[in-house]
Amino acid sequence: MSVDALRGFDMFWIVGAGSLVDALNQMSKNPVTSFLGTQLEHVDWAGFRFYDLIFPLFVFIVGVSLVFSLTKTIAQVGRGEALKRVFRRSVLLFAIAILYSGGFTNPWPDMRLLGVLNRIALAYLFAGLCFCYLPRRRLVAVCASLLLGYWALMAFVPIRDIQLEKSNLTRLAEQTGTTNTMTLFLNTTNRVTGRFDKGLNLANHLDFQHLPGKKWDTYWDPEGLLSTLPAIATCLLGVFAGLLLLNPAIDDRQKVVWLLAAGALGVLAGFLWDLQFPVIKKIWTSSYVLVAGGYSAILLGLFYLVVDVWKYQKWCQPFVWIGMNSITIYLANNVIGFRRLAQRFAGGSVKNFLDTHVTQGFGDLVIALVGLALGVWLVHFLYRKKIFLRL
Repeated sequence: MSVDALRGFDMFWIVGAGSLVDALNQMSKNPVTSFLGTQLEHVDWAGFRFYDLIFPLFVFIVGVSLVFSLTKTIAQVGRGEALKRVFRRSVLLFAIAILYSGGFTNPWPDMRLLGVLNRIALAYLFAGLCFCYLPRRRLVAVCASLLLGYWALMAFVPIRDIQLEKSNLTRLAEQTGTTNTMTLFLNTTNRVTGRFDKGLNLANHLDFQHLPGKKWDTYWDPEGLLSTLPAIATCLLGVFAGLLLLNPAIDDRQKVVWLLAAGALGVLAGFLWDLQFPVIKKIWTSSYVLVAGGYSAILLGLFYLVVDVWKYQKWCQPFVWIGMNSITIYLANNVIGFRRLAQRFAGGSVKNFLDTHVTQGFGDLVIALVGLALGVWLVHFLYRKKIFLRL
């Protein structure tokens, strides 16, 4: 139950809790709400906040979950069936990801091929294949190789000394009289190494040259080609946590100690690596993998202790409902939009009345509460009817 609860806790911030904190911050700006509001915004580039944990925590939990599901499948019907399951789920999730990003709404090339769900599908695919074929020591070697290999590529492969950022490209266009970005890029002959700036690093340059379709940041994508490699390592860290939880030879409380200790060590190692290889979510640096994986392990240890060891479970039921249908509520929030739907109940004149007669910003708070309640109601309904979207 702790894994489902943690998955639901993670998704809880995406489907409405973030808007709730933002509304509180608008109502009453004080050090506490300002701090929480800041933590629920992504760092622009280098650094780490709570909201930068949401995505890698989900990928980490995917790794934990696949240990339980694939171990059972292999034991019951063999590795071949487990491989079919991995491929089927990955392909289906990737197809859903394309639709989530707009599908064929716009003609090619105005279509995004890589994104959040796409990255989850790819991380699950490769981590699942590794789990099915490799023993534990080799899994560790693969994870370490991905992190060190990605760092080596980013640090030592020469790239063109041009920053793919609008203001810089505008300046270069004025200087050269060339407005075509690809021409500006290819005409740059000076090479540099060890650069991790926005738009000036190997991952962003490879996306610009080789990633077809629409890029989220115009010239490159935060879920791009090369940065998918360390994301697989994030999923493998979850696999290691799942193997620990599934190990009957280790006492439950000892498992908690291992998770907390490994998590603290990961955070420490990640921030130490940050001195040379900055913690950056948008290119999923190896140091970011360790920091996010460390915090994920700590959260899993705490949830496992409270929910599965101490058996305090009533408080986390809404998180379990969300966690059991995490993809469903994620897609529903995109297609329906719980906040947009909530405005039909508490927007317009209702919001104006609350802002005028209670306090400014209270209308947004009520809209956020209604939107969050609608999302929780949906997953509770599905949970009661035993309807679960399992890819």
